[in-house]
Amino acid sequence: MNFVAAGISDVGRQREHNEDSFCILSRHRLFVVADGMGGHRAGDVASRMATAEISLFFDATETRDGEPSDWPLELDSRLTTEQNRLVSAVKVANQRIFQASIRNQAVQGMGTTVVGALFAREDRKIHIAHVGDSRAYRIRGGDIIQLTRDHSLLNDYLLVMPNLTDSQKGRLPTNVITRALGMQDGVAVDLYFERVEPGDTYVLCSDGLSGMVSDERILGIVRDADTDIESAAKTLISEANDKGGEDNITVVLVRITE
Repeated sequence: MNFVAAGISDVGRQREHNEDSFCILSRHRLFVVADGMGGHRAGDVASRMATAEISLFFDATETRDGEPSDWPLELDSRLTTEQNRLVSAVKVANQRIFQASIRNQAVQGMGTTVVGALFAREDRKIHIAHVGDSRAYRIRGGDIIQLTRDHSLLNDYLLVMPNLTDSQKGRLPTNVITRALGMQDGVAVDLYFERVEPGDTYVLCSDGLSGMVSDERILGIVRDADTDIESAAKTLISEANDKGGEDNITVVLVRITE
């Protein structure tokens, strides 16, 4: 199995600068989207740090000098080496952002969401780690499924009070996230994995896309583009902007091939 990937980030129609970042690390089969937050351009600093630090961690742990026993964080015995590598990279990025925020008053309080996907080709699996409300979807056949759960105030309420009425939900803010990189020295990272099939397309995106374009429309755009995922990514960005482009928009598409 192999993959093709494409990514685009756009400032949108309402924002003055882009606080999103993404990276496609083909050598590691790793794909990351980060959505920064914080005043005085601190958000773009945080998101760029997230993608850069995750990339550096994967580079450093690729050789024998980077055996798991040498990693800077304690490993989780319940996870595979690849899962530990992905989760550790996110946690190291969190520490770097938090420490930079403390040292530099100009970026104090900065943070970022992150969603990362690691394609384990030999095992035919994909591992997805995320913090915040940047999302991962899987498109298979005629279906789209959200693989991540937004770390938001609304979702946290629903976990403990699943029977909230629509009226009660309407009184809760929908744009308040409860987990992000850089907020404190440690962070809980959610992890999901599944077996992949040829033709699967994984969509990683910031909420500038998911907040403007419905899941069904994302499915339709990706299916219409067929194997041309670069065209699909461009169309998704255009669609979000046509709907108002209220936030920065970032999307990374990964298609699994034979």
